[in-house]
Amino acid sequence: MITMRRQLLGLGFVAASSLLALHAAQAMTGPTAIQIDGGPLGDLQFSGGVDGYGYFVTGTNSNYNGLISSNTPVGAEVGSALVELQKTDGVLQFTIEIGSNGGATTLGTAPSQTSITNLSTGPLYEGYLTLAPTGTPFTISAGVIPSLEGYESGVDWNNADQLTTLLFYVENGQNRGVNVNYTQGPVNATVAMTDGYDTGVFNFLQALVTYTFNPTNVLSVFYGGNLGSTGLAAHTYAGTGNYKDTSVENYGSQFDNSQMVGAYYSYTDGNLLLVPEVQFQFAKRNDNLDLGKSTYNLGAAVFGDYSFGTSPYSLGGWVEYFDSTASDYNYPSGNIWAGGQAAEAIGISLAPTWQYKDLFARANVGYLYLLNHKGPYEQYGYGSGNDGQNNFQGTLEAGLLF
Repeated sequence: MITMRRQLLGLGFVAASSLLALHAAQAMTGPTAIQIDGGPLGDLQFSGGVDGYGYFVTGTNSNYNGLISSNTPVGAEVGSALVELQKTDGVLQFTIEIGSNGGATTLGTAPSQTSITNLSTGPLYEGYLTLAPTGTPFTISAGVIPSLEGYESGVDWNNADQLTTLLFYVENGQNRGVNVNYTQGPVNATVAMTDGYDTGVFNFLQALVTYTFNPTNVLSVFYGGNLGSTGLAAHTYAGTGNYKDTSVENYGSQFDNSQMVGAYYSYTDGNLLLVPEVQFQFAKRNDNLDLGKSTYNLGAAVFGDYSFGTSPYSLGGWVEYFDSTASDYNYPSGNIWAGGQAAEAIGISLAPTWQYKDLFARANVGYLYLLNHKGPYEQYGYGSGNDGQNNFQGTLEAGLLF
């Protein structure tokens, strides 16, 4: 069955100077790097952050591991604790980010304690070298790099809302590999060859093309797909457990063995940011991978963020729609994309935010409704009867960025 896997995942792409998250939501002012004299290494930038949150959820249920909240209706968790060291100029550049990342929580899933055992690289969340030849529009990066898929970031303080969508839930996140970035005028394009979903099998191709029409209108189109197949015994994201204990078989072979296409459009008007996004993911039938028939998921969302003038307050949020099909319940994972077989849902979340310099606090409130909670082999949902269609979730979050 699917576990809560997307707590730790990030995204971005490598541009000429460094890893730029141009397609990450920016509700707050992110960490401001501290400049360090690195001696023979040149100028370095050091930054980081730490946060925690209290939460409440309704429809608690511990008997089903899909799109279900935990059996603890009220609690508190450490969100994320990350430090980053970068060199962003010169021919040879690097990024090292270390710590534990678990603050981004998908609406409808259980809040969980952050952990350093979810990735194959342990506490190394990112770590890559970038070769940026002088006078060329190309850079090449290799190491532990973020995914190119989707708009939302896996680091919660990069998003307008701590609660993330189901679009984010099914996407690939951190992985190991190599990417090539090209920047020329309004075009930025990145192609990456990685071990998608952190499997250790280097057969996953990703691409992201961004076109900047002007400073207020930016279009991004992305792709992620397996060029071959990744077997059931390979390891993958552990969610809240140990990487070595999580296989593609119990995680769901349809994820890494899929093809995804999507796009999002960023529009800025003064203090208002609007970003519509749509994505489609497909996995074809493969009996050797426990995929009894072809299966897909479709997601769409609109993100928004509004800053109230020069005050320390802003309001972030989103609305979403998600639809999926099932493959074959007889297999261990049930081939569930999110929630249950053939799950269909709508959701909404709001996040009023306060930030003063390096301190921030925000309240995140979301509601998810299962339009369909009856698969071909079972009924599923929230509550003790496994049949509830409503889930409310809220967090009160605070943190320090530097």
